[in-house]
Amino acid sequence: MSEKNQANIQATGLSSVGSHLSTADHEVDLDAVLSNPLSIGEVGTTLTDAQKNFVLKRLHFDTLNSFEELPPTCTFIFEKIEQMSDEEAVQILEKALDELKDDVNVQESDLELWRELVDYHKHNHDEAKKGHGIDGAINFDGKGHPVNVSTLSNASEHSDLPEDAPKVVDWSLQVRLEAVLIAYWSPYPEVRSITDPFDDPTIPVETIRVYVIGLVWTAIGAVINQFFTERQPGIILRLGVVQIFLYFSGLLLEWTLPKWKFTVFGQTIDLNPGPYTYKEQMLASIFCSVSGGGTSYVSSNILMQKSTLFYGNTWVDFGYQTLLILSTNCLGIGFAGLMRKIAVYPTESIWPLILPNIALNRGLLVKEKKETINGWKISRFSFFFLVFAISFLYFWIPDYLMQFLSTFNWMTWIAPDNLNLAIITGSVGGLGLNPIPSFDWNMISTNTPLALPYYNQTNLIVGMFIGFFTIIGIYYSNYKWTGYLPINSNSLYTNKGHSYKVQAVVNKDSLFDEAKYQEVGPPFYSAANLVTYGAFFALYPFHIFYEVGMHHKQLAKSLKSLGRTMKNFKTSTYDGFDDPHSVMMRAYKEVPEWAYLCVLVISLVLAILCVKLYPAETPVWGIFFALGINFVFLIPLTTIAARTGFSFGLNVLVELIIGYACPGNGLALAFIKALGYNIDGQAQNFVNDLKQGHYAKIPPRAMFRCQLLSIIVASFIQLAILNFQITGIKDYCMPNNRQKFTCPGTRTFYSASVLWGVIGPKKVFDHLYPILRWCFLIGFLLAFPCIALKKYGPRKYFKTFEPSIVIGGLVQYAPYNLSYYLPGVYVSLAFMYYIKDRYEAWWQKYNYLLSSGLDSGIAFSAIIIFFAVQYHEKDINWWGNSVMYEGIDGNMVGRLNATESAPDGYFGPRKGHYP
Repeated sequence: MSEKNQANIQATGLSSVGSHLSTADHEVDLDAVLSNPLSIGEVGTTLTDAQKNFVLKRLHFDTLNSFEELPPTCTFIFEKIEQMSDEEAVQILEKALDELKDDVNVQESDLELWRELVDYHKHNHDEAKKGHGIDGAINFDGKGHPVNVSTLSNASEHSDLPEDAPKVVDWSLQVRLEAVLIAYWSPYPEVRSITDPFDDPTIPVETIRVYVIGLVWTAIGAVINQFFTERQPGIILRLGVVQIFLYFSGLLLEWTLPKWKFTVFGQTIDLNPGPYTYKEQMLASIFCSVSGGGTSYVSSNILMQKSTLFYGNTWVDFGYQTLLILSTNCLGIGFAGLMRKIAVYPTESIWPLILPNIALNRGLLVKEKKETINGWKISRFSFFFLVFAISFLYFWIPDYLMQFLSTFNWMTWIAPDNLNLAIITGSVGGLGLNPIPSFDWNMISTNTPLALPYYNQTNLIVGMFIGFFTIIGIYYSNYKWTGYLPINSNSLYTNKGHSYKVQAVVNKDSLFDEAKYQEVGPPFYSAANLVTYGAFFALYPFHIFYEVGMHHKQLAKSLKSLGRTMKNFKTSTYDGFDDPHSVMMRAYKEVPEWAYLCVLVISLVLAILCVKLYPAETPVWGIFFALGINFVFLIPLTTIAARTGFSFGLNVLVELIIGYACPGNGLALAFIKALGYNIDGQAQNFVNDLKQGHYAKIPPRAMFRCQLLSIIVASFIQLAILNFQITGIKDYCMPNNRQKFTCPGTRTFYSASVLWGVIGPKKVFDHLYPILRWCFLIGFLLAFPCIALKKYGPRKYFKTFEPSIVIGGLVQYAPYNLSYYLPGVYVSLAFMYYIKDRYEAWWQKYNYLLSSGLDSGIAFSAIIIFFAVQYHEKDINWWGNSVMYEGIDGNMVGRLNATESAPDGYFGPRKGHYP
């Protein structure tokens, strides 16, 4: 690097230590950078104009309207390219190829380019050192402007080479450029689109403003989400909407708080440290994420136990509720901390679902230079609010005015009374084989098509089609009497095809009544429900053995690293991780492992006190069983969620095992199920938060404090609201509740506790559906050919093959169907495949903001619609709001009638011989 260029770089506040493994080499003084922007002529002085142009094209900065004041990222990358040697660059690419060659998220074109660069170095070392060079240099004026900005793309046509042309046109430049992207930024364009390749540790983060707005919106979110969670339809204050309120609240405090400083315990606290920052916004979002998007899983436990409509346990006082909710919620954060080395720090742990949240916060607060991308000049900030406004207004149409656009089961309108047509194409009660099933983003986005990778959608839809034909085969063959029942229902049925009421087989104390059971008989499952359960049972063993078989090296490395840390708590949690984001995070004090371990132990003690001090009918070993099964599954569950965005819960497996281990005990099953499922669910939620903080460079200890405080605040608010609802709302949870507080979630939870706990799986599966037990063996055996295909099959076809997601496609039925997932494939094909491949610059700037804008607009619109026209019903009754439910699709029945076709008017085992 020339002395002139070095002086220019230092004047902007960029550091140049000389090693990408040094934290200081990733740090900048952002204020200085923004105050002293460099032009294209002042950076990369050892590079020709054509080489600069090549770099701009690769980084998608060729779209800037002016090159007089480059954005900090552009200046930073130019500085690092000059700083890096060819030999170091080759080493970085060789390591990346070794570690990421099988990474499903790395673009194949990037891998091919890296291989060419490395191979070229090996075979043409002397010639490579000379470099080919890039011809067709573009001319810049004295201030660094191209003489004709419009000629920029034409002057760099060589960077958009045809497929059969060599990719290496300037070896030395390209090898350093690609190495810099890996060593200072990320090998994934998804991550590069929402992060910076540098960090400024001096930016205010954990401020009074964060705690004020975080506490306020956590409380508001907890109140709204808990109050409306048991209403049908429910209403949720999602995190995307909360982020918008956080942004304006932060600006309000920036404008109104006095600029005071005071000292507490030797620490100087600045009440208003200047402009509201992106890092403050990210920390506040993490603060609110506990209550953003839902409520605590154990709220169903508490409501089910305390309400007289269900178990009516009078001993469920506030002490029991506090122990239960804190133990389950805090166990999740304890596990999340211990999972950092496995699910947060590894480069391949992308966590696709968090990317739109980060993109939204960056769009709100990170300043950007004006640019034109494929004719688009709109800023990120303006683009988000434009999409938000359109989504907000449009959602009124399919959700209220013209509801047929949401459930667009148009094929069933042709012959509404045709049962077979409704079964195959119906969106309500059928299997949903409909090429155009909806015009409602709320339905189209069921599988988050603008965030999850394209291969996630394709693997899932393949699994759903396998499930589609399997369900049809079971149904039309009347296997296990499924022909007498609706094909795609998740309800339970009697042997006459009517809805199964679990209350009909229990006594006044909600305990199993054998005499009543012998009158009613066992419950029966629909064809889709059988396939769903079978797929779940196969998925559990399959996923464990497949993940171990495919990723055993990474898992072993992570577990060894975790073991070393447990033996020596002074060891850095970043030990063994030298990716750029982990290197940057070394600038902040870590949360020691013992702190998370203490949370885990305290939570465990609270759970034990919960079952020992109260008559919860739950053995202590059940708590340790929940911990053990989570320890076994949490790693493989978390790694695939981090890699692909696909996840599934342990509730079905826990129900099955506890149903066998504690027969006739619905309370024990409900308690252990909540504990087992919530540990996994909360752990992944907190891991999400940790990864967001990792990408945004939020101090770990600040996140830890905010997460714990948020859990405590949200938990107590949720308990207060829940207890008010039970006693303060007339006919709460009654089917005829005038305000629609019918408690559908808790009713399902209660039914499961009776079916699996009181009646028990032994009666159902050992005698009615014994084949379901074989699904565990099927899943285990299926893992080995899938591992062989993935490892040794043609890479072109099997690189993006994710068999766990394929099996997960079978799980999506009952009551969902193809109509909920097929439109997402179209959207993903357009944005996550075609646009990402052909128009990556546009995709990086706008894609995740499009996702956030659409989702946030719908969420905000749903709140307004609810209070304006649903809370006090103001229905619009016309054909377009009723046609979806008028035919058989809206009132699905079995193709066989038990009264007419079954012996003695009922199907299944004979009376007196019920299992």
